[in-house]
Amino acid sequence: MRNAELRSAARRAFDVLAPLGDRAVLGGSIGALSTYRVGGSAEVVVTVASDSDLLKLVEAVEASGLPTLVVGRGSNMLVADGGFGGIAVLLDSSVFGLVEVDGARLCAGAAVALPALARRSVEAGLTGLEWAVGVPGSVGGAVRMNAGGHGSEISQTLEAATVCDLTGPQAGQVREIKVDRLALSYRSSALTDSQLVTAARFGLGPGDPREGRSVIAGIVRWRRENQPGGQNAGSVFKNPPGDSAGRLIDLAGLKGLRIGTATVSAKHANFIQADDGGSADDVAALIALVQRCVHERFSIDLHPEVKMIGFLPEAPS
Repeated sequence: MRNAELRSAARRAFDVLAPLGDRAVLGGSIGALSTYRVGGSAEVVVTVASDSDLLKLVEAVEASGLPTLVVGRGSNMLVADGGFGGIAVLLDSSVFGLVEVDGARLCAGAAVALPALARRSVEAGLTGLEWAVGVPGSVGGAVRMNAGGHGSEISQTLEAATVCDLTGPQAGQVREIKVDRLALSYRSSALTDSQLVTAARFGLGPGDPREGRSVIAGIVRWRRENQPGGQNAGSVFKNPPGDSAGRLIDLAGLKGLRIGTATVSAKHANFIQADDGGSADDVAALIALVQRCVHERFSIDLHPEVKMIGFLPEAPS
């Protein structure tokens, strides 16, 4: 879509969303909302706070033809410096950030932070989500990519997700999808960019809060000792079958490798750090260089776990 066409489409979307007041912004920054804290803006940014807002969002998508991006906590995405030519969606945490416990079942809104979910489950005397304290994303993003860590993942306890289709014959309908229809596999699911997760239901086991707190403390301690802080999105690459992306990058001698304002972490090779005020395009260029070096050295293709937003087709995806 050419620039003039894109701006016109964005204006159509914004006009539909105008009744939402300051929860709809034309040309709002989203790179700053990511954990990389670099990158550009979206054509439109909207914060959804009700089912009626969801219907307005569907109407805006239909009126404009623009793609959508659910930002979540921005912990697993890299937004190009040129931005995203579409509608970025945020979920109001006062509406979609609630957690309810009913026996061994736990229901959480899509905006709930995974570390908070882990702690809440433990305090409720449940077990199965302690690992989530080490993942800085949200429930919605975790369902979408079947997030995991420390030997576990969402698919092991998820029972169902509540989803709203933003396009297609079921656009605007909020429905529950059982876990066996989500096709969850390693860092992927059957959910598409036009499907918005609004909540998830988990089936957990009985646990001892003291033991759960101890497990959580151990995971937090391990992360501090083994993973870097600062501006990054966690693990950049998926692990190849039977191997570790970090191990391969380290063996290739790439720790500390820098392109402009982006660096392969010296602490954990599968992390790429962005400098304060840096460039998302530098991070993308370094991702591509690491892929080439590992392929040349080991004939293994590394595939990004990080979602690349707004980059040209030839950029990593």
